[in-house]
Amino acid sequence: MNNPIPSYFATCPKGLESLLKQELEDLGSSNLKETVAGVYFSGDQGILYKACMWSRLANKILMPLFNDGDKPTVDSADDLYTAAKTIPWEEHFPENGTLLVEFTGTNDAIRNTQFGAQTVKDAVVDRIRDKTGSRPDVSKTSPDIRINARLAKSVIYISLEINGAGLHKRGYRVGQGGAPLKENLAAAILLRAGWPEIYKAGGALLDPMCGSGTFLLEAGMMACKMAPGLLRARFSRPDRQDIFLAEGDVFDPQVVGFGFEKWQKHDPALWQQIVDEAEAIHKQALESAQPEIRGYDIDHRVLGTTRRNITVTGLDDIIRVTKKDVSEFKKPTHKEMQPGLIICNPPYGERLGEVEALRQTYFTLAQRCKEEFSGWQLGVFTGNKELGRELRLRPKKKYQLYNGLIPSELLMYDVRDEGTVKRATDVEVVDGEDGSKSWFNARELPLKERPLSSGAAMVANRLKKRRKQLVKWTNKNRINSFRLYDADMPEYAAAIDHYLLSNGDIHCHIQEYAPPKTIDEAKAQERFDDLVHACAVVLDLSESQISTRVRRRNKGKTQYEKELANTPNVPLYTLEEGAELEVNFDDYLDTGLFLDHRPLRRRIRQEARGKTFLNLFCYTATATVQAALGGATSSVSVDMSNTYLDWAQRNLERNDINRDEHTLIRNNCEDWLKVCRQGFDLIMLDPPSFSNSKRMEGVLDIQRDHVGLITRCMEILNPGGTLYFSNNLRSFKLDEEALQQYNVRQISKETLDPDFIANPRIHYCWAIQC
Repeated sequence: MNNPIPSYFATCPKGLESLLKQELEDLGSSNLKETVAGVYFSGDQGILYKACMWSRLANKILMPLFNDGDKPTVDSADDLYTAAKTIPWEEHFPENGTLLVEFTGTNDAIRNTQFGAQTVKDAVVDRIRDKTGSRPDVSKTSPDIRINARLAKSVIYISLEINGAGLHKRGYRVGQGGAPLKENLAAAILLRAGWPEIYKAGGALLDPMCGSGTFLLEAGMMACKMAPGLLRARFSRPDRQDIFLAEGDVFDPQVVGFGFEKWQKHDPALWQQIVDEAEAIHKQALESAQPEIRGYDIDHRVLGTTRRNITVTGLDDIIRVTKKDVSEFKKPTHKEMQPGLIICNPPYGERLGEVEALRQTYFTLAQRCKEEFSGWQLGVFTGNKELGRELRLRPKKKYQLYNGLIPSELLMYDVRDEGTVKRATDVEVVDGEDGSKSWFNARELPLKERPLSSGAAMVANRLKKRRKQLVKWTNKNRINSFRLYDADMPEYAAAIDHYLLSNGDIHCHIQEYAPPKTIDEAKAQERFDDLVHACAVVLDLSESQISTRVRRRNKGKTQYEKELANTPNVPLYTLEEGAELEVNFDDYLDTGLFLDHRPLRRRIRQEARGKTFLNLFCYTATATVQAALGGATSSVSVDMSNTYLDWAQRNLERNDINRDEHTLIRNNCEDWLKVCRQGFDLIMLDPPSFSNSKRMEGVLDIQRDHVGLITRCMEILNPGGTLYFSNNLRSFKLDEEALQQYNVRQISKETLDPDFIANPRIHYCWAIQC
């Protein structure tokens, strides 16, 4: 006998499952079962309506349409179509209704989510047309019915998305500041921080960096027992839409009402009963509730938006906001204000300079709280653990949550007045005629002017010694960009590359090797900070002249290309052997120029005169530039990445290289080699260790596939020509027996300059001839 269909499934952000389960239980649900990012629950239609009206934590409410024992398997597109068409859609769709299918998951049969969504849509449309004679249309903005299809391995789960737009959308955002918290995450943070209990005890809530006011609004709705779905219910009635909207304000039409209101089985009378109950509960609470909820922000434009959001909720008399910097944060002069909750979500910072600037913000916040709010609770939600430590307070509790995809923490503190706190970065000075001492925060100084810690001083000495060793060589050979440091001291595991740019500026690119899990995270961060600080001091660099990245060893089927989404606004160049090559320190894990291949590029340039050159896996085509400047008659450079080929084109144009003679081709190198009928005098084959790009069939594994690649290259190598084969897989072993028909000579040591000679496994290189 099949298990009955679970009545509903509520989704939520990871980390909120237990809170959501408790919330649904309080609403009267039964058969509750937690799973990752959601909770199964059962109940009648009234429970469904209550969940949509009252859940502060759920994203979506799904109604599964297959029994547990009847979930079909999908081994072909026909299987998916047949499974979807067996569902009696005519029982759910309104006459002349519109639909939208959201599809997630893939397998060998369904490799594209768009194709999966199209297949389900076709099945639904065909079924309804067969049964009713009418054909529903698709609407991507405001569909009457949303269908949620999820393919997990070979099992298809199909549900109705009862809520319509996501339940985190309350309907009060007529405007917002930058990157606001989602409403259900803000509600969860308030629950974890104990706001309901604090309010019941007469406590206030303050947000010193309120932005668009999400914490304030969610706290106000909780205190005033305003159902999170009440605004959406009001806005679904045309006669109520203008009541709470100021002139010029608009609301998102997608958050008007709920998805079930167009559902064929919708019970309008039961729903109206739920709405009326919610209105009555809120009205009664407003008559007695007098919560103190206040927010502050330095941006008056954001506060204008916040005030409009507050007006929409009708909580103007309860929530107040004021323009104020965090350094001015102090207890309001309300004589009856009881100790309560300070809650905030400070910015996290993405770049080195931003993080440095925010350290003072976090410390100032903690200092103001200690001086003004003894006896209060402080909750700080942050996605940057390093900045969280700048509070210099001991948390009583930490909650692990996610802000979108960012692992984050809610840090909770009991605030006690312990006076001014001296940080590890503070410096004591004598500033009085009587010899009195005071201290200042060293982080207020530019990075290069701050006093070095003992660890940073040790690193600085190493950098000075290393620079002295290399300077004669770099000057003699006119080397502008080189590796200054490569984990010379094991506890300071990073690589530092020194770039002299064409405009005369110096820039350092620091790549941290991800520390092993056995190393304490705080200690690893402290060591990396020491390394950055030492680099700034020794080379006299500002924060803007230092970029940092974390380099992790690829595992399994992972790969990387782009780390950030932006393209450089102002191109930067460095000189190498007379060529100007574009480098990018901000947007990618690598800069566009592999410094360890400098000797190989030099060799190619010296050998290229009068020859044809092939550059496979060409990246930004720096070797092609050197071959062309060395006199190559023509070249072909192949890569799959549009990003890298655009970059390659800029490198060619920057050096006035004729594109008619030097061709760039976007293709999978393995596929291109299969059809190539052209011969070349000089070939560079420098593949990645591993690639599973979506732009190629199958997977490239250089240890497994190198013999085939080399053999095909040798078939198109002209007599007397040379193939240079290189890779950076540390465990790589060349299959010499399979290649014994060729003259194979390892030249790895010959292709390492003095700045890389201490790390002989940075790459392997062979010269191969017939």
